[in-house]
Amino acid sequence: MTDLSMTTTYPLATPARPHGVRRVLLETGYNLSAFPIALVAFVVVVVDLALGVGLSVLIGGVLLLSVGVMVARGFARFERIRLRGILGREAATPAYLCARPGDGFWRQQLIVLRDPQSWLDVVWALVGLVTGTLAFAVTVAWWAGAGAGLTYWFWQQYLPDREPGEHELAYYLGFGDGDTAAALVELVLGVLVLITLPWVVRLVTTIHASLASVLLSSRAELQREVARVEGGRDAARMAEAESLRRLERDIHDGPQQRLVRLTMDLGRAKRQLDQDPDRASATIDDALAQARETVAELRSLSRGIAPPLLVDRGLAAALEEMLAQSVVPVESHIDVPPSLPPHVETAVYFVVAEALTNIAKHSGAGSASVAVTVEERGVVVRVEDDGVGGAHPAKGLGLAGLRQRLAAVDGTLELTSPEGGPTVLVARIPR
Repeated sequence: MTDLSMTTTYPLATPARPHGVRRVLLETGYNLSAFPIALVAFVVVVVDLALGVGLSVLIGGVLLLSVGVMVARGFARFERIRLRGILGREAATPAYLCARPGDGFWRQQLIVLRDPQSWLDVVWALVGLVTGTLAFAVTVAWWAGAGAGLTYWFWQQYLPDREPGEHELAYYLGFGDGDTAAALVELVLGVLVLITLPWVVRLVTTIHASLASVLLSSRAELQREVARVEGGRDAARMAEAESLRRLERDIHDGPQQRLVRLTMDLGRAKRQLDQDPDRASATIDDALAQARETVAELRSLSRGIAPPLLVDRGLAAALEEMLAQSVVPVESHIDVPPSLPPHVETAVYFVVAEALTNIAKHSGAGSASVAVTVEERGVVVRVEDDGVGGAHPAKGLGLAGLRQRLAAVDGTLELTSPEGGPTVLVARIPR
């Protein structure tokens, strides 16, 4: 049994990425602040870890290592805030290993050293100085080049006189050696630097920010994917267990009771056969009616389970048969290929079956429509009725179980059902 717990911080809502001049200014600010922040992080973390390693034979050395890693965590969190706040990039915070409440002092200190993400934060504190210095230097150089070139004509007059043999850049480019030629050349160079400035600034910003995203947030994306898969697996188990419990309850309350009554009716008819054939005949007629109702109810219950027709003739044929048996008149549009994966076909069939069951039992609708189409990302099921509305997963109605079943296949469920209707259910199931 593990002694660790996880704390997860979900990604904050990220603003839309800026554009135009605002984006250049924000990226410039990001780059100019990258170097001093990275320098402080590098010095503090390296000094702390170096002292911790040097004193590792002592108790204080281990504590210094823990403190150094925690400091790196702090700078990593600050960098994620900068990515989200300045650049508008998504920068999720991964789950860190944390001690459980009640753990002792040493367990709380040493658990930091067992966390992989904490060591990635340390790596960022070390290598971030390289990309931060690059971003800072290039940004300063390009802004300085653009500003100097565009304003050279103004501050040229304040330069000291050139010594004999000294020449301006314009002279070496073949444009003469006068002040006017020098000002024009510098102006052209300044314009060229200004034109390329957004792309150059964005390039070094991307280098620094991408390295930060990889080291500081890539594990968060992996953890989210693992959590999604585990959630889908748990949802599949819960949906399957709920379906079995409901099927067992429905069989017990419906067909089983009818079969018991059928057995009693047949026994009574057998006893009446010699003494009162007319009453025996009437009892047998009642038994036949009970048998027909039992078969009809079993057929209705089997809609929640993939029928043989779905396996033999495909999804379109199974849906058409289901819609033909619907209590509420249904207008349908079924356009699906015959090569869908089995789990997708089963999920689509269950969605339509559950939706029609809810419409028949709770909506009071006079008509409904079912559309099943295939898009680039998967199958879309849309069921609409003109009933009283007010449907919600919290009210039961099978919608909560339907949402769990869709989660098991990475699907989504959207429900719009205002009071007074209409109710629109849209399920999306990836292929």
